[in-house]
Amino acid sequence: MTETADEELLTLDAQVCFALHAASRAFDALYRTELRDLGLTYPQYLTMMVLWETGDLTVKQLGERLRLDSGTLSPLVKRLETAGLVERRRGRADERSVSVHLTAQGTALRDRAADVPRRMLDATGLPPEELTSLHRTLQALTQHLDAVTNPAA
Repeated sequence: MTETADEELLTLDAQVCFALHAASRAFDALYRTELRDLGLTYPQYLTMMVLWETGDLTVKQLGERLRLDSGTLSPLVKRLETAGLVERRRGRADERSVSVHLTAQGTALRDRAADVPRRMLDATGLPPEELTSLHRTLQALTQHLDAVTNPAA
């Protein structure tokens, strides 16, 4: 590589990670507006989406699915429980295991949230085929980066 090319790599606009960060922040701002009426933050919304999709999960399973550690997930689930959307239950066989269950109120919230994904997709301004391609690319990128940062897994 030439010195000029190396210098260009050190510019902010050349950073893929910054483009992803900027897009993520833009999504966060839009989600904040979209989710206000539901009374959810974006991480809470993602948690509810997983529970709507899969039903009851242990906190460990939920953390794996959301890629969150227990220090981040536990207070998030506690806030959802305080809001009456979920309840936590200790395992009968193993009291160290805690499951997260949707309440009737949490289940009912799904109907109110049904239009959020479509509004978010529409807000991107990208055609569906480009969004599908971008999604696949980001999944492949994540998988590759995971393999680099945790080769034993």
